[in-house]
Amino acid sequence: MTDADIEASKAPLMEHLIELRSRLIKAVAAFLVMFLISFFFAKDIYNVLLVPFEHVAGPDATLIYTAPQEYFFTQIRVAIFAAAFLSCPVIFAQIYAFVAPGLYKHERKAFAPYLMATPIFFALGALLVYFVVMPNLLHFFIGMQQAKEPGRAQIELLPRVSEYLSLIMTLIFAFGVTFQLPVVLTLLGQVGIIDSAFLRDKRRYAVVLVFIISAVLTPPDIFSMLALAAPALLLYELSIVAVGMIEKKRMTQSAGQAPGA
Repeated sequence: MTDADIEASKAPLMEHLIELRSRLIKAVAAFLVMFLISFFFAKDIYNVLLVPFEHVAGPDATLIYTAPQEYFFTQIRVAIFAAAFLSCPVIFAQIYAFVAPGLYKHERKAFAPYLMATPIFFALGALLVYFVVMPNLLHFFIGMQQAKEPGRAQIELLPRVSEYLSLIMTLIFAFGVTFQLPVVLTLLGQVGIIDSAFLRDKRRYAVVLVFIISAVLTPPDIFSMLALAAPALLLYELSIVAVGMIEKKRMTQSAGQAPGA
């Protein structure tokens, strides 16, 4: 490569770096705007997250904070968590806008639906946590309380605001990430890296891996692990069906384009 070739290659590289900086600035700006809005409504958002606990604990539901700054920093975490989710459409749009020029037309059509599906499946996982997993998990934990009786101390659950937020955020993150399984597997099937036969053949390994991941991502109780593993295995089976449908569609298109068809 001559010096002239090297100099000529600098222009496209600089253009890509400038565009990357522009996309990053827009993504960060979207996050910051959503953070400010979310922080303004942080108490309201936190109260929404408390609904499963209030439903289980009843009208006397009480949470505490044991340090003066604890609830303030909890609200900051709530705002960060909400901003990350609310800014996802803008962030994904910037990612797509950056990589799209380097893709063929059919690749752009194949890639775009998966960007839209990612936050949708994450939201489905979060809804499962909110309406099913957290209420049942809290029923179990609250059932361990001990009433005060003669000769026996009272043991009462008084969760800290930060610890409750950590629990529900951990579960939402774990389920949201796990619910990306069909998105990732169908995308890999779309580009031809895997096929339905491969997924069926590796099913036993997938089961073991799902239970290991569930044990790592969830709190150390059997209900949380099973609550995550069960839908993950179902999503894996649905992924096999989805990849199989992609293969059938690809074969149909190939047959239609064959000479003499």
